[in-house]
Amino acid sequence: MDDNNKDKLYKPNASTDSNAKSGFSYEIERDIQENVQKFKDPIVLGELVYKLLEERENTNRILKNLLAKIEALEQKLEIKQQMEEPEELLVPEIDEKIIAFVKESGKVTAEDVRAKFGYKGKNAASSRLNRLYELGLVKKKQVGKKVFFFL
Repeated sequence: MDDNNKDKLYKPNASTDSNAKSGFSYEIERDIQENVQKFKDPIVLGELVYKLLEERENTNRILKNLLAKIEALEQKLEIKQQMEEPEELLVPEIDEKIIAFVKESGKVTAEDVRAKFGYKGKNAASSRLNRLYELGLVKKKQVGKKVFFFL
């Protein structure tokens, strides 16, 4: 240990009497004796009980507020989950076939749907796929000029 750290160590007051207590031990013992004497006074005990009661009331108030906030959050979460739960959507038979085709193929374009289902133009197939996307039944991603739909 270097000399700088030796100065920081606790050193009890050196006493000429080897039986004498250190200054630190004496202070602790004196504080304990003073507190024991204070606790014998009924007024001090009454004050402590009153402070304890106040703290308990504050704690209960805080816990009540926390519980109310937790219940409000649980209600919001429950409402959100109810909104997110997909209701069984009724879609036309052709849309069910398109979804099955997307599932079977992995990913499709409007041109694929047009060719498979015999639409005259790409616009009809594209609008069907976009409607399914808006309903959340398929996902889409544009790559260059093509738009791919997938599950």
